[in-house]
Amino acid sequence: MVEVVIDSIRVSLMSPQRIVILKEMDSERFLPIWIGPFEADAITLSLQELEVARPMTHDLLRNMLQVLGAQVLQVKITELREDVFYARIVISVNGREMEIDSRPSDALALAVRVHVPIFVAEGVMDEAASIPEAEVDADDATEEGDERLEIFKDFVETLDLDNLDLPEEDPSN
Repeated sequence: MVEVVIDSIRVSLMSPQRIVILKEMDSERFLPIWIGPFEADAITLSLQELEVARPMTHDLLRNMLQVLGAQVLQVKITELREDVFYARIVISVNGREMEIDSRPSDALALAVRVHVPIFVAEGVMDEAASIPEAEVDADDATEEGDERLEIFKDFVETLDLDNLDLPEEDPSN
């Protein structure tokens, strides 16, 4: 298992869906997971430590676990099957460890509320994570742009603008 943190939540321009971006702790790999807008809001509210007047669903879940004497130990994204991510919430009750099946978005919303680590199976990271491309060096980009502009410069220099018949200006303008 690879430990990750929530890097950001992004909005899709193509749909009402949101994307939670998980970042591997010890590398530059990022794992995007599509989530619903309500779960995105639940995660965002907790990350920003905003207080709400009444408990939201994930606050209720946290409160119930606390009242029942259960402690959340960690959250794990365990599988990716047919483009669907699967997660488990690991809890301890009376010294007994249990895993509860969960959607990743709900598991993440709970994890940020109880401040527990988030892990992703190595196989899931290998299959779905990506490493951002290195930034383009500004000098390289300028040289490349200059090379492409040479074509236009050559073309403009071959134009014969002296013999260009321009229409006479309309005196009413």
